[in-house]
Order: sequence, then structure tokens, then C-alpha cells
Amino acid sequence: MKDGAPTLTADLLLQAYQVGVFPMSEGRDDPEVFWVDPRMRGIMPLDAFHISRSLARSLRRGRYTVTYNTAFKAVVQGCADRDETWINSTIFDLYGALHDRGYAHSVEVWDDNRLVGGVYGVAIGGAFFGESMFSRVTDASKIALAYLVDRLRLGGYQLFDTQFITPHLASLGAVEVPRDHYRAMLVEALNTEASFDSPGPVPPAQDVIQRNAQTS
Repeated sequence: MKDGAPTLTADLLLQAYQVGVFPMSEGRDDPEVFWVDPRMRGIMPLDAFHISRSLARSLRRGRYTVTYNTAFKAVVQGCADRDETWINSTIFDLYGALHDRGYAHSVEVWDDNRLVGGVYGVAIGGAFFGESMFSRVTDASKIALAYLVDRLRLGGYQLFDTQFITPHLASLGAVEVPRDHYRAMLVEALNTEASFDSPGPVPPAQDVIQRNAQTS
């Protein structure tokens, strides 16, 4: 953090999410962290996630195994393992602390024992704040997102915040909303009860596809 700013802790991070801001760094080797509050916010409407025919084929093929919260730190490391990243050591450690406290969650995609994709984020009330995702093989991050969206629906979540929007996310159904609209959605979601763990075990791919088709 900048000189004079409060020390960034896991509790401060949770408070920041609840007022609509999140942290980033300029790079893995930059010790500074700054707050971001986008004018236009990316969200993924949980009833509008788009599973394309090619993604449905990848899901049905059953080549990959999906798990929840079994390799959280490895997923964050996978997200940071790129030429440019906003995940520095402070952010890495803080999200690990949130995971240990039950606030941060991950979805992992495996090819045998090799982690090939995943997504992670923070859950507070009925809001899930998506942080980052990665893919080492075709469709791995999309598979992780499909399972995440299904998990959030079943767990009673109302808001899936993607922070920003990219062509990749837009192709899956993400949209942008103005800051004021986002904050209104956030307040409502934070007052909603939800649980990441309540849906139970990892569902078969066909169930994920079918439930998505019923709501999209």
C-alpha cells in the first residue's frame, strides 16, 4: 500500500469487497497494491452463462476431472504464471488467508494429476467476486467457469462479479453495468444467504449442461 495507507489485511480486503473495490498490483515484483473501482463493472448474470456447442462437447468428452477447493494456492499460482500479472506476493498471501478462513474458493480442472486450468474468487453473502482464471489446455478455463456458475446457482448466489469484461468473458455471457447499478446489486447480494459448499459433490458434466440450458 502507499505510505500512510492502512496495512492491507484479510479483514480490510473483505471490507473493501463489500463497498465495491478490489486490490491490484502493477506486477509480481511490485510491492505496492492499489484499489480499483471501475466506472463500468463486469458481471456474469448467472441465468445467462453461455455454453457453446464446442464447450458442451468438451464437457461431455469427460477428459478432465473437476474439483472444488482442493488446490487453491496452485490455482492462484497458475493465474499469476504469465508475462504480465497483477498478483504480487502480498495478494497471493492474502487470498490464501481468505481461503483458510472459508471466504476464497477455487475450481480446479485436472488432466490426470496435472492441473490444467482453474478459477478462483471471494464469496461474501450472496456475492461471488471472481478474481482470475487460467488455462493450459483448450477450454480448461471455460470448463472451470461452467462448473463455477453451476455451483453459484445451486448455492443461492445472486451476483457473480467479474470486475472487468473481456472478449472471452463476453462470449460466455458477461456484460458491463454502471458503477451505481453494480453497487445496488452488491447491496442486495450481500444481504442474501448463500453457501459455496451446500450443493454437495461435483456434478456430472451432463447435469451442468442441462441446468444451464434450463436457465439460459
